[in-house]
Amino acid sequence: MPATKRYAVAASGQWTDEEEGRRRLPAGEVHAWEPGMNQTVCGLSLSRSQLGRFPHVVWPDVLPESGGAADRVQRVCPRCASVAGRRGGDARPRWQRIRPRP
Repeated sequence: MPATKRYAVAASGQWTDEEEGRRRLPAGEVHAWEPGMNQTVCGLSLSRSQLGRFPHVVWPDVLPESGGAADRVQRVCPRCASVAGRRGGDARPRWQRIRPRP
């Protein structure tokens, strides 16, 4: 069984949370990103798209239903969410075969 990948966050903006000890957090549009790679999971180049890297923020924390670092997130990339995983109220259920042929 392959090991699960741990995705970090790349975002179009940033803000500083004064309550949590001046932590730099993502804002605007967020994408999933594998540390060590120069592109997001959906294929955007980090430098050409001017996306900021947030290696200390894990992907599940930026989903709006988590409430973690999602305070100023305006949009979650749907392509990155489908690859990195998005389980929430507006996520489509996983595909499941019903009554397969014998």
